[in-house]
Amino acid sequence: MRELSERDICTKYITPELVGAGWDIHTQIREEVNLMNGRIIVRGKTVLRGKSKRADYVLYYKQNIPLAVKEVKDNKHTIGEGMQQWDTQKCWKKKKNYCLMR
Repeated sequence: MRELSERDICTKYITPELVGAGWDIHTQIREEVNLMNGRIIVRGKTVLRGKSKRADYVLYYKQNIPLAVKEVKDNKHTIGEGMQQWDTQKCWKKKKNYCLMR
């Protein structure tokens, strides 16, 4: 099987399926959404920002009312390899009162 990147899978499979299921691409689907800035790390006089957290998709019921966070992996990874990222996003949604649907 040909190796597909995460973006290839989003473009060729996920987005068309979401649109086909009735989601509006302009008002209900956002891609590559930053969920939170990376944590601030202070070491002496140096201040760094850790890696930010992002989701491949956030699906919205209405403007500013998110319903789901969707994470996509390339076809070189197993489903289990995305669980750590999903776990982080699950913690994020609790802070924002988001409903995470899988």
